[in-house]
Amino acid sequence: MEEALRELFLKHFGGPAEAIAPLPGDGSNRKLFRLRGAGRSAIGAVNSDRHENRAFLSFSRHFRRCGLPVPDIYAEDAERGVYLEEDLGDVNLFEYLGANRDRRGLAPGVVDVYRKAVRLLPQFQIAAGRTLDYRVCYPRASFDKQSMLWDLNHFKYYFLQLARIPFHEQALEDDFRRFTDFLLETDRDHFLYRDFQSRNVMVRDGSPWFIDYQGGRKGALQYDVASLLFDAKADIPFALRGELLELYLDAAAELVPLDRPRFLKYYPAFVYIRIMQALGAYGLRGFYERKAHFLQSIPYAVRNLEHLLRTTELPVRVPALMQVFQSMVGSSVLRQYGDAELKLTVRIQSFSYRGGMPTDEKGHGGGYVFDCRALPNPGKHQQYAKLNGRDPEVVAFLAGEPAVARFLGRVYDLIGQSVENYRCRNFTDLMVAFGCTGGQHRSVYCADLLARHLRDKYDLPVEVRHRELEKGEAAVPVT
Repeated sequence: MEEALRELFLKHFGGPAEAIAPLPGDGSNRKLFRLRGAGRSAIGAVNSDRHENRAFLSFSRHFRRCGLPVPDIYAEDAERGVYLEEDLGDVNLFEYLGANRDRRGLAPGVVDVYRKAVRLLPQFQIAAGRTLDYRVCYPRASFDKQSMLWDLNHFKYYFLQLARIPFHEQALEDDFRRFTDFLLETDRDHFLYRDFQSRNVMVRDGSPWFIDYQGGRKGALQYDVASLLFDAKADIPFALRGELLELYLDAAAELVPLDRPRFLKYYPAFVYIRIMQALGAYGLRGFYERKAHFLQSIPYAVRNLEHLLRTTELPVRVPALMQVFQSMVGSSVLRQYGDAELKLTVRIQSFSYRGGMPTDEKGHGGGYVFDCRALPNPGKHQQYAKLNGRDPEVVAFLAGEPAVARFLGRVYDLIGQSVENYRCRNFTDLMVAFGCTGGQHRSVYCADLLARHLRDKYDLPVEVRHRELEKGEAAVPVT
């Protein structure tokens, strides 16, 4: 096959390939090479699947005619299953992202590439999709019920079973059918890129170029933007995902009438099915084929599920599927695959026992509640009664009480032990609450001091809220 690539190179460029080197493989059976000669370079592909080759080459030529940034196809030999395409360099968006992020977040250049990518996506889906030849789609011309069930069963057998996540087979099958029926209610008359994720976006001169769309077919708009924004190991900030989704919707609305509320009604379900598709692939390549690097994405996918369970609610009832997701989110084993280092956030709040115990907003069902009522109470002194635990006078009073210092020292030790353990296990959330009689003085003071201690010692995100103070005239913001 290398000889076939050399012949294509010679025929196209008029000179021999002086060097040919294999490129790292992806999740497919296709083999890629870089050929160099006469000051020119090209990417050579070897793939025995003629149907997949035909789809990629046809789509590439169509997208080029539409003015979209995809590789130029130089030459092909359909009989031998080889072709030459434009060399877009070595840096994909995933690698560019990794090289340009630190504790402070993503570099502006990375965010700019993402913005360009989501603005260009509707050009593929809608503008170019109108005149695309869907007869060459492979393995199906549409992301229909059959395609969806293939993905869901891959998830069930290659991920859930091999990861030993318990499920009720018939109940899960029933939910799969209800879930796919819900997804099929959407408009599915656009091009669905199918694998629109950071490794399939090359970065050249600060701009995105797109590859690996050979699995494309007709489908819903929601799927591809969900694929990019919930690309597991890319792990882009959730706030940025919201901004990028809005940019995508603005760009799509320029090309087609767009009912945003209807789009957003179905969007979380497409995020779920994309995550399940990816997990099925991680299970097949990682658990079954023993390619360990695929398992490194699992903790990030689990964190994405955790976020969805907390922030969205599906309009379709799928209890068995939701139970599977809850089991995955609650699994410490899944969070520890590979070299993932997920960020732990500690959420601290103060409250009054008169108003009831605080609830666990993240759904973990754990954490700490400390009773501050055994501590000296500034509220019994008239000069402090109308103040709270953030006022200097109250701070000075509590800071001078040895019992408060002893109490907080024990709290620091206990919470520190959990922080260190949770970080090693890739847990993403720890709840701590302090309660007192009125929720104004002791609990507020203790919550603020613990937050300061954790930020100083562990350099981790800490959110603080004071439930009873928020009920006043001006709500105290989360800090």
